[in-house]
Amino acid sequence: MTGDTRPGTPGDRPRTGTGRGSAPVHGTWEPWPAARWEDAFLSGNGTHGAMVFGDPDDDRVIVNHHRLVRPNGSADARPPELADRLGDLQDRLLAGDVHAGEDFTDGRPLLWVQPFHPAFQIRVRRPPGDSRPYRREADFTTGVVRADCGGRRSEVFVSRADDVIAQYVTAPGSSVEVMLDHRLPGAPSDLAVAHAAVRTPEGALLTLRARYPGSDLAYTGVTLVVTDGAARPALPGLRVEGARSVLLLTRVHRHPGELDALAELRALRELLTGGAEGGLAGPEAGGAGVGRGSGSEAGDAGAGRDAGPEAGEAARPDAVGARAGSGAGAGGPRTEEEIGRVHARLLARHTALHRAAYLRVTLDLRADPAERALPGSALLRRPASPALLERLFAAGRHHLLSASGTLPPRLTGLWTGDWDTAWSGAFTTDANLNLQTASAAAAALPEVTEAHAALVHAQLPHWRDNARAVFGTRGVVAPAHTDGESGHLYHLSRAYPLHVWTAGADWLLSPLVDHDETRGAQDPRLAAALAETARFYEDFLTRTDEDGRLVVVPSYSPENRPANASWITVNAAMDLSAARHALRTAAAYHPGPDAERWLALADRLPRHRVNAEGALAEWARPGLLDSYDHRHLSHLYGVWPLDEINPYDTPALAAAAHRALELRGAENDSAHGHLHHALIAARLRDAERVAHALGTVLAGDFFHLSLMSGHYPNRHVYNADASHTLPAVLVEALIQSTPGRLVLLPALPAGLPSGELRGIRTRFGARIDLTWAPGGAKAVLRPGRTCRIELRTSSGARPLVLRAGEDRVLTLGPR
Repeated sequence: MTGDTRPGTPGDRPRTGTGRGSAPVHGTWEPWPAARWEDAFLSGNGTHGAMVFGDPDDDRVIVNHHRLVRPNGSADARPPELADRLGDLQDRLLAGDVHAGEDFTDGRPLLWVQPFHPAFQIRVRRPPGDSRPYRREADFTTGVVRADCGGRRSEVFVSRADDVIAQYVTAPGSSVEVMLDHRLPGAPSDLAVAHAAVRTPEGALLTLRARYPGSDLAYTGVTLVVTDGAARPALPGLRVEGARSVLLLTRVHRHPGELDALAELRALRELLTGGAEGGLAGPEAGGAGVGRGSGSEAGDAGAGRDAGPEAGEAARPDAVGARAGSGAGAGGPRTEEEIGRVHARLLARHTALHRAAYLRVTLDLRADPAERALPGSALLRRPASPALLERLFAAGRHHLLSASGTLPPRLTGLWTGDWDTAWSGAFTTDANLNLQTASAAAAALPEVTEAHAALVHAQLPHWRDNARAVFGTRGVVAPAHTDGESGHLYHLSRAYPLHVWTAGADWLLSPLVDHDETRGAQDPRLAAALAETARFYEDFLTRTDEDGRLVVVPSYSPENRPANASWITVNAAMDLSAARHALRTAAAYHPGPDAERWLALADRLPRHRVNAEGALAEWARPGLLDSYDHRHLSHLYGVWPLDEINPYDTPALAAAAHRALELRGAENDSAHGHLHHALIAARLRDAERVAHALGTVLAGDFFHLSLMSGHYPNRHVYNADASHTLPAVLVEALIQSTPGRLVLLPALPAGLPSGELRGIRTRFGARIDLTWAPGGAKAVLRPGRTCRIELRTSSGARPLVLRAGEDRVLTLGPR
């Protein structure tokens, strides 16, 4: 039962960091360096990413950037011009020709989007020293990755405030080699690489320029080395002697032609000048910039070519070496204390942004303190441990935040150590992207939603091209794969007719609608995109069946096919749900004559069909047989993430959807399939099925020591789906909301009898802190706006009036 008590008051947050206390651990650690790039700890700011190995003798940091995609000939690819053949295809499909879509292409071969790749690795090499005691750790509250060994320390973070990778090395040893090394697995043998290393008053500047084969495009990495030791070029890097500290500041850019390395040096130098607050103060700071003073070491600048066979054209010493030291300000090397202050100031600026975002939501499953203190490698061997779920929730939240900024997370998040990324390391939008970002609205990560929105809005012109070329309509059609640059539909084949997937725009806009509902305001850009989606359906939905209902034809259910038909068919359940939702949502954003027309169109769409097995059919067209053993669950789009089908308003359809879930196989055991299954099961209040899906992933060896995940069991294929989606599964199992409903503890797994989830945002504008135990539960609601909602618990339903600024405490009896 439920009841109200006095207004609530915020409680204390659990302790942060990677400590060993009784609170959840917001980090992870290992007693040895990473031996594989997949096990490297991760940091990122949504643009730059860093993969940190933590080897004290050969400290490697792989540098990534969201915009690094390799030209492969697809940049100018356009959607197939098929509109003049659409009518004939529709006629044949409606006449019963289940193979009519086999030749609905322009004959092009399958073309992948431009593949994501790493930039290079920063290497700091020093003579072997004492290897014990050793510890490397990742602090999720700050994004700092740290390695300690025998008095040596290396700290790496990627600044959200200054968009720079910062690596701070203390007690490095008498002699240190620093270099930018492009030699990573899968790197093209004909990549044209040039290195430059020049002395500057701060220490040195390193550059690496790599030009793609057969292209004018290149990428350039620039690292400013700040040290209290003596730096001298030693291509392809430099040697630092007598240093007590070294600070490396790194950025990378993808560009045509040549990059102005001097401008990059100037920009990095600006990060050093923080005045009394911690910069390199005094006349030796070079605070006046490149235009003043003279660098006494400029004459020692060195630049040149790699000696090895992978070297490309020479670097340009006239652009970097001869001028890098000039105008930098007088003075010798900085002191250890001054460098430490610069690092501390940069870290504080970054932490103010990262920590605040990360700590908005926390999860405490009352795990055993001894298990919480274990290294990740040991904890991963205990798949039933609540401490493991706590840590994976924390890691997934950290990784998702760190991968989101310029763009949302790719299939690999923001990271890869290999040029041969599976599926091009793309944004796969027909399932994976939305699964990865599923926790963004409820778990208070607007940074993720804003990154998602940036991808969508930048590609709308290409979505318009797709609608015109394939369907001859106004409006927009989204691609199922994108490299982050092109939104054109060109990745298609007979078995993957992704060009006829019309649900994509609604699927990708739906998280933005959830975000608007959560914050209580409408984004005008989203409103415009929703109107374009509705206009597409106005032009596209022109065919009817014998009952006068509109027909979605052609139709496609990613990435499945009927048991008795080809892939392109009629009335896929996902397409029906998407069309209804798109039209009704557009109407809500645009009241008036347009809304009336769109609502009338939505009402003419056919209903979902329940098949002979009692399951919601993946294709509503009678006669099309379901194919149950498949990783995708596209036909249950109406259950999750939409609210079209639920146990409260549509119990019969919810029962049919549950039967469809029971019959669904796992096919190839992909992580996204298991967790998609769990999200739908949570909406259908099936706690056992949620627990089983989670258990399959936790026991299936899906997670690397970095706590990034694999696409398949046994850590096969580096992939962010499990890592980023798992927090959303736990949130959905504990708290669900719509603009008019709150559901508490809908699908709590039996293995999690007690816990606390704090900071969840609802779509009716309240923040919730929830605690539960075998004897009952308590929810503290902090509404930001006044509303009347329906409260659902295991005891049933009742109305609840919330007033802005007035906290409410709900108590729930035993389940």
